[in-house]
Order: sequence, then structure tokens, then C-alpha cells
Amino acid sequence: MAFSKTVKPAAAELMPLTVIRTERLAPHWMRVTLGGEAASSFQAMGYDQWFRLFLPIGGDAGLNRVPAKANKMFGYLKFLRIPDGERPVMRNYTVRAYRAAEGDRGAEIDVDFVLHGSAAEGTAGPASRWAETCAPGENVLLINEGLTFNPERGEDRVLLIGDETALPAIASICASLPATASGPVVIEVPSEEDALAFPHPDRVFVDYLVRPEGIAPGELALARLRELALPEAPFHAYAAGEQALASGVRKHLVGERGIDRNQVSFCGYWKIGAAAPASKASRAAAAERVA
Repeated sequence: MAFSKTVKPAAAELMPLTVIRTERLAPHWMRVTLGGEAASSFQAMGYDQWFRLFLPIGGDAGLNRVPAKANKMFGYLKFLRIPDGERPVMRNYTVRAYRAAEGDRGAEIDVDFVLHGSAAEGTAGPASRWAETCAPGENVLLINEGLTFNPERGEDRVLLIGDETALPAIASICASLPATASGPVVIEVPSEEDALAFPHPDRVFVDYLVRPEGIAPGELALARLRELALPEAPFHAYAAGEQALASGVRKHLVGERGIDRNQVSFCGYWKIGAAAPASKASRAAAAERVA
């Protein structure tokens, strides 16, 4: 039986949000909590809900010029016409947690950023630099995009696998699963400190793999998958992270283990050696933030 590859939100419009606070979770993790009046209307969907985030590397003037449909082809072309130095950085992230407004506290959205390099040393990418140096009161824009993990493919028996960039998605999926869910979770991280604990059903077993220096991201996770005893079929497999890891999991499960391709959800977040572009002006503006 074929299932939809994604689950779309009811609305996908530009949403202005503000940085409420930040927290360093681990050497390679920074949590940025977003809020503001618009946060109360955010459609929280759970699981691996993702969104497009526009970061004000060139200041609020650039945010004001982002077109309403910047996540669609023609809107994105308009987005690219924003002058260099004003154009925000656009990246895809996962909702780590959503809290509805309560009492005097407004609605909040937690976003966990993987930090690569150092803002102070000038070795971090634009999104990583922003997450490491942003301050309360800074503005961003968000477009809700929905789910890659379609729960119709199954929630009772799962296999979840990814590198550190998939950790927020996997943690959020586990928070959305029924208490009776079961299955293995394999997450590859760059250090023991980055193996963040998160709630999960009692019969979901989390296996963290610490990647030694010099080992390509995804290699350890794929090797563990090849020796892993799979859940009883049918089960829902989910793989995310580096592109070769996500596609490699699907290829192994479908081609070598005989799993129905309709039971596998996968998403390549990034590719080794292919960094997202950042303008010279954006890099200069980011450098000034940590000078």
C-alpha cells in the first residue's frame, strides 16, 4: 500500500518570530527558543515537523523583503533578487518542541542547531554563526512545511536512524509515538557530550554511536544497520541526515533486506563537501557580530 511521502500543514505562510532565549546544550548543540505574537497560531504537528527559517544576516531590512511564497519556485526566485548584504540566509530546521501559550508566557518553539566550526574563529557557517551569537529580541521568519515521517506508515514498530543533524527530528518523533511503540534507534554523533538524552517509549531502544575523527559521517550508522536485527514486519523505517546515509539506509532495507519501499521514509539534510552558499556580505556581517 502506497502512502503519501509527506504530510503538508494546513497553512504555509511567512511567520515573524523573535528570539526569546538561547541555551548551549553541548559542544555541538545550541538551542534557540523563538516566540512572539505569531507563535500562538503556529500549527504544531509533532513528529519530525520541519520548516524553512530565514535568518537576518543582513538585518531586518532583508527580512521585510522576503516574498510570501519564498518556499515555492517563483517566490524563491524573487527571494534571490534581494540584494547581496540584505538577503537573509534560508535553512531548513526541525521543531524540537512546541509549547502553547500558558498564563503570562506566550507560545514558544525550540530549535536545536548543530554547531560546525567556531563563530569566534571564523570557521562556522552562516546559520551556525547566527545560532551561536544571536541575542534575545532578534527577528526571524519561518514557513511551516509539515512532516517527512508520515505516521500512516506506522507508529507501533519503528526503526529510526540518523546522524547528529537528525537528532532533533528523531527525538521529536519519539515524543510523538504511542507509549506502546517499539524498535531500535541508531544515532551517530561527533562526541559523547553530543549524545543528548530525550524521552522515548520504554520499548524504543536508543543506541548512540560516537564517530571518531577521520570517519565519514554516516559510516558507523550504516555499519550498525547491516548487523541490526530488524523489527517484526511491517514496521516504519525512518532515515535522515547526511545524504549518503539517508539513501544508503533505504537502499539497504529495500534492496538487501526486502523491506517494502512504501514503509521507508528518508531525507538527506546535507551532503559531505557541499556547503550551502553564503554571500561575502553575509559572511562579513556575521564576522562583525563576534568581533
